[in-house]
Amino acid sequence: MQTTRSTVTTTVHTTGRNDTELSWQDLGACRGLDATIFYPDPDDEVGTDRALAVCEGCMVRESCLEHALAIREHTGIWGGATERDRRRILRRRRRSA
Repeated sequence: MQTTRSTVTTTVHTTGRNDTELSWQDLGACRGLDATIFYPDPDDEVGTDRALAVCEGCMVRESCLEHALAIREHTGIWGGATERDRRRILRRRRRSA
C-alpha cells in the first residue's frame, strides 16, 4: 500500500548487534500483500473488513494513518482508517485547532 515514500524512519534491532534503519512502510503488516486488498469497493463490507483486519495488529498503524492524513490520501484503507474515517479525523482536527 505504497503510493509515496515518507521520510519517517524507525530503527529496528535486527540481531542485537546491527541496526538497520527502515521506513515505516518496510515494517507494515501489509508489506508484500496485493495492494488491491486495501482499495476495496466502498460498498464491499467484506473487502473493507479484510483490509482493516490486516491493519488491526500492525505495529506501524499510527505512522501509516498520519502519513495518509498528511498527504490527504483520498482512496484506500490506510492505518486502519477508511476514506470516510480519515475525512472525519481531519474535520475534528480542524475544529479543535
